[in-house]
Amino acid sequence: MAKRPTIVWTKTDEAPLLATYSLLPIIRQFVKHADVNVDLKDISLAGRVLAQFGYAPDDLAYLGELVWKPEANIVKLPNISASVPQLIECIKELQSQGYDLPDYPENPQTEEEKEIKAKYDRCVGSVVNPVLRQGNSDRRIAPPVKNYAKKHPHRMREVSPKSESYVAYMKSGDFYENEKSVTIKKDTKIRYEFVDENGNVQVLKEFEMGMGDVVDGTFMSRKKLKEFFEEVINDAKAKDILFSLHVKATMMKVSDPAIFGDAIRVYYKKLFERHGKELEEIGFDPNKGLIDLENKLSKLPPEKQEEIKKTIEEIYKENPRLYMVDSDRGITNLHRPNDVIIDASIPAVIKNGLQGWGPSGETDDCVITVPDRCYATMYSEIVEDIKVRGQFDPTKVGTVQNIGLMAMKAEEYGSHDKTWFAPSKGKFRIVDEDGNVLMEHEVEEGDIYRSCHAKDIAIRDWVKLAVNRAKETGLPIVFWLDSLRAHDRELIEKVKEELQKYDLEGVEYYIKPPREAMKFTLERFRKGLDTISVTGNVLRDYLTDLFPIIEVGTSARALSIVPLIAGGGLFETGAGGSAPKHVQQFVKEGHLRWDSLGEYLAFVEALKLAYKQAGSENKRILVMAETLSKAVERYLDEDKTPKRKVGQLDTRGSHYWVARFWAEELAAQTEDPELAKIFEPVAAKLIENEEKILSEIAATEGSPKDIGGYYHPDDEKTTAAMRPSKTFNEIIDSL
Repeated sequence: MAKRPTIVWTKTDEAPLLATYSLLPIIRQFVKHADVNVDLKDISLAGRVLAQFGYAPDDLAYLGELVWKPEANIVKLPNISASVPQLIECIKELQSQGYDLPDYPENPQTEEEKEIKAKYDRCVGSVVNPVLRQGNSDRRIAPPVKNYAKKHPHRMREVSPKSESYVAYMKSGDFYENEKSVTIKKDTKIRYEFVDENGNVQVLKEFEMGMGDVVDGTFMSRKKLKEFFEEVINDAKAKDILFSLHVKATMMKVSDPAIFGDAIRVYYKKLFERHGKELEEIGFDPNKGLIDLENKLSKLPPEKQEEIKKTIEEIYKENPRLYMVDSDRGITNLHRPNDVIIDASIPAVIKNGLQGWGPSGETDDCVITVPDRCYATMYSEIVEDIKVRGQFDPTKVGTVQNIGLMAMKAEEYGSHDKTWFAPSKGKFRIVDEDGNVLMEHEVEEGDIYRSCHAKDIAIRDWVKLAVNRAKETGLPIVFWLDSLRAHDRELIEKVKEELQKYDLEGVEYYIKPPREAMKFTLERFRKGLDTISVTGNVLRDYLTDLFPIIEVGTSARALSIVPLIAGGGLFETGAGGSAPKHVQQFVKEGHLRWDSLGEYLAFVEALKLAYKQAGSENKRILVMAETLSKAVERYLDEDKTPKRKVGQLDTRGSHYWVARFWAEELAAQTEDPELAKIFEPVAAKLIENEEKILSEIAATEGSPKDIGGYYHPDDEKTTAAMRPSKTFNEIIDSL
C-alpha cells in the first residue's frame, strides 16, 4: 500500500496568514480525494513567542528536525522577521489577550531578566529561514506568470536622462576590504577569541567545522563608516537630492542595526552634540531608529522635549531631505532599521524611475547608500545602465533565474552568532583546536567584526544544482564570484574542482565578479535572453527580488524551490514579504488584496513531490498537481487576481475563482474518471452560484473588520471575516 504523504502548510503572519484562513480549507477539501494530508504548523512571530514560554508547541523546532528527513514537504509562507519594536508590540498584544508574559527587558540587570531577554531574542530577526533552509535555492518565474506579465505589463516609470541618482559605497574600511578566508583542511573545532592590547584573551565562541568548510572573518571600521556617511550626506545636500540608506537589518540583525545607528549619529549629529546628556538619560538607542527616541521622549520634562524637537527641525532644514517610508505620516528612512530593506527598496527606486519619495510626497533623485562594497557594486552597475540605456520594458526583457548557496546557514546570513563589537582596541582571531591561528584582524573599539561559514556539502550541492539546471534549460550559468574578495577566491577554487566531476557538454558557464556579472546579465536581459545567476546567499536574496520585480512587478510571484539536502523539499512563497499594508486595509475597510499566486505555484510543486514520496504509485496526486497548474494559468489569463480597491475582486473572491477553475479542470480531465465524477457537481455548483458567492463576499466590504489581533488574530473572528460566503463554504465543506 502506498504511503500517505503529508504536506506541511505554515501558519505565518500578516496578509499570508489572513489568506490562509480562506485558502487552506479549499486545498484540504480538494486534496483529501488524492489521499494527501495537509498539516498546519505555526511559525508566526506570536506562535514563536508563545512557544518560548510554554504556551504553544514549538513548531519551528519540529520543522527544524523534519527538514533533515526525506519525507519533508513544506510550503513556507512569508513571515515577519521581527525588529525589537515589532516584538514588543507583539508581546503587548499577547498580554492583552490574557497570556502571562513578562515585558521585554531592553537592559537586563538580573539573571532572570537576561534569561527572559535570551528567550525573546530567539524570536527577533530572520530566525525562521536559517532553520528551514537546509538545502540550496532554485528561484525562477513560472512560464504562466511571465506570459501574463508580458500581456499585462506593470508600470515602470521612465528615467530622466539628467538623473543624478547613484549608488554610494565605502572605498575603504568596509567588510569587503578587510575579509580573510580559509578552507578547513581537516575536521576540527575552531574558537573565536578577542585579545586586548595587554594580551588578555577572551574566548567568545567555539564551533565544530568539517574538512572542506570555508570560514571567513572581516570587520568594518566605525570611524571610516561615519566618515563615509558624512561625505555622502554632504554630497546629497550639494546636489539637492534625497539621502537614502539601504541595509538588511532583518537578516543581518547584529551588524546592520549598528550601521543604521551610525547613519543616525551622523545625520543628527547636532542632536547628540546639544542633547547628548538627555538622550543618554532616557536610554535612546540610535540602532533602533528614531522611533526609539519618539517612544522615550516623554520621559523628559516638556520644555526639554520641545528643545529636542526644535533641534530636529533645524537638522531637517540644514541637511539633505530624507527618503521617506510614509511622507503623509512623516516616517523617514531612519525611523526604524527594518522599514527600508535593501532587496525590496532598491527595486522600488528603480521602478520609480530611479527616484525616491521626499518629505512632501514629492519624487526626486536620490543617493542610494549601500555602505559595504561586497554587493553595492552590482547595484551601481544596474543604476548606471538604466541612466545610459533607459528604463526596462517588461514586455521585452528576458528572465533571470537563480541558484543560491543557502543551505546550512551559509555565508553572511548565518553570521549573527559570530558578530561582535570590539570592546577595546585589540584583535579578533580564529584559532583551531591545535592552536593554529587561522586568521586575525586588528580592530579599534566599536568596530564591527563578523565571521561566517559555508559548509563543504552545501557548496558541492550548490554546484550540482547549477549544472543540473543548465542541462535542463540549456541556459548559461554565471557564478557571481569576485577573485579580489577573499571568500569568493576560496569558492572559485571549489567550483572549478567540482565542475570537473560533471559532463559539461552543452553547459555554458562563466565566473564573474558581481559588477561584471550584472553587466553580462543585463546585456542578455535587454535582448530578451534568459540567464541563470549562480550566487551566494546574500546575492540570492537581492537578485530574486530585483529581477522578478522588474520582470513581473513583484517577487511574490516567483517560484522558490529548495531541494533539501536530506531529500525532501521546501517550497517558499511570496518572496516580497508579508504585506503589512494589506492587513491595515483589510482591518480598515474589509478588502484584502494579497495575491496567493505564490502559494498556488508552491502547492503544485509540493504535490509533485508528494507523488514521488508516495512511491509514484498514487497517480491521483499528479492529476491534482496538473489540474491546479492549469487552473492557475486560467486565473492569470482571465485576470482573476485581487485588485486594490473596495468593490473590486479581493483575495477571497480570487480564491473562489481558483477553486472553480480547479474543480472544472478536475471534472474535465480523463485520466481519472472517478475523480472527475467527484468534481463534476462541485464545478457545476460553483459556476451556477458565481454571482451569489461573489455578492456575499462583496457585501462584507467597505466596513472595518475585527479579527481580534494583528500578530495573534482570533481564529473564530478571522475565519468569519475570511470565509464570508455561506454558499461557497457549503459547496467546499461538502466535498
